[in-house]
Amino acid sequence: QVQLVQSGGGLVQAGASLRLSCAASGRAFTMLGMGWFRQSPGKGREFVAAISYGGGNTNYESSVRGRFTISKDNDKNTGYLQMNSLKPEDTGVYYCAADVYGAGTGTLPTSFPFWGQGAQVTVSS
Repeated sequence: QVQLVQSGGGLVQAGASLRLSCAASGRAFTMLGMGWFRQSPGKGREFVAAISYGGGNTNYESSVRGRFTISKDNDKNTGYLQMNSLKPEDTGVYYCAADVYGAGTGTLPTSFPFWGQGAQVTVSS
């Protein structure tokens, strides 16, 4: 079993930056691929980014590519989503997710069996 605890999020103005963190326990962190999803009111959980368990492969949803960066720090057992140049349409609840030996290619929520509690990100115009 894997436990994921998120931190970060908040209210920012358009153009600002935020970093979300996702601390993992329960399994060797080096075994975990990670993903980030977001959910807006009335919408399903949308893929944002993923990274392979080794950190060498990353994948981004097209609207965030070039603005967001996914990473994982094996020494700290923590994954990150650095979000720059935020836009109002980036508003939503952001969830981190993990899968064992994930390749960083999963874009569906069903690809990830373990989930964080979610963090609200609100970007004002």
